[in-house]
Amino acid sequence: MAPRRALLALVLGLLALLACSPAPAAGVPPAGQAAPFAARGPDAAGTSPPRPLDSAAVIPRAQPGREDIVLATTTSTQDTGLLDVLVPLFEHQTGYRVKPIAVGSGQALALGARGEADVLLVHAPEAERAWMARGYGAERLLVMHNDFVVVGPPEDPAQVKGRTQVAAALRGAAEARAPFISRGDESGTHQLERTLWQAAGHDPRGHSWYVEAGQGMGATLNIANERRAYTLSDRATYLARRGTLQLDVVLEGAPELLNVYHVIVVDAARFAKVNSAGGRAFAAFLVSREAQDVIASFGVERYGQPLFVADAGKREEELGEAPR
Repeated sequence: MAPRRALLALVLGLLALLACSPAPAAGVPPAGQAAPFAARGPDAAGTSPPRPLDSAAVIPRAQPGREDIVLATTTSTQDTGLLDVLVPLFEHQTGYRVKPIAVGSGQALALGARGEADVLLVHAPEAERAWMARGYGAERLLVMHNDFVVVGPPEDPAQVKGRTQVAAALRGAAEARAPFISRGDESGTHQLERTLWQAAGHDPRGHSWYVEAGQGMGATLNIANERRAYTLSDRATYLARRGTLQLDVVLEGAPELLNVYHVIVVDAARFAKVNSAGGRAFAAFLVSREAQDVIASFGVERYGQPLFVADAGKREEELGEAPR
C-alpha cells in the first residue's frame, strides 16, 4: 500500500503544478517549435498585420495532388527577371509548381475575383483595398516597393526635367502636345497614371498626342522609345531595359510615385477550387527572410543598384517618399 500511496501523491502533486502553470497565449507554439505561417485577418485597409522576419519559419510543403499554384502577377515582376529567381527557389523548397500569369494588376485582381488564381502579387493599393473589402482575399501582406519614374526622349521637348511636381510636368506635356504613351491596360501603373492626370486637371484621352498601348510595361517602353515619347514606368522595368532604350528619366522622387507591392491570398471560402494551402505557402515564402534577402539584392550585380526595396515586417506608413 505504501508504494501505491507514494505514487498517488506524486501524480496529484504533478497535476497541481500543471494547474498552477499559466497557459500559453493563443497562437504561441511550444518552446523550441518554429511558428507556422497562419492566416491573420486584414485590418480596415485590407492589410494583414506585418510578420516579423524569421529565418527559422517553416514554409509548408505541397500535399500530393495539390502541387500546382496559379500566380497572377504584375508584368514588372516578370519583365525584371525577379520571378525567374524567386519561383525556382520556392519550388525547390516546397515541391509546389508555380504557374505565373503576368498581366496588369487590374487583370490580376479580376482573375482572383473569379477564383482563377490562388495568389496575387500586385501593385495597385487602392484597387487592392477595394478588392479586399469585397471579400475576395484572405490575407494581404506587404512585400516590397520601388518607385515610378517619368521617362522621355533625351531632348525633352516638354521640358519636364528639373520639375519636382508631377502635376506641373504633365500639364507641361499636355500644353506642348508632346507624345505620351499610356499602358492603357488597367494595370497598377495605368491606374496611377490616370490619378496623376486628374491631379493635373487634364483628361488626355482622345488627343492625337496621347496613345493607349494596351500593353505591358516592357512593350509600352518600346513603343515610347520608337515614337520619341514620354511614358510612366516602374523604375525596375526601366532599369532592366535601359540598355535597349533611348529614354531618360526626366522626373523622379515625388511622393506620389511610390510603387508598393503586396501579396494577396485568394479566399478559398469563396472559391472551392482555389489552392489555399499553396497560396498561403507562396505568400509565406515571399515574406520570409530568405526571399526578402533575395529581393533586397536583386539587380545590384547587373545594374549597380537594387531594383526593389524589401519591406516584409514593415507597415506601409513606414515607407515614406519614393526613393531618388
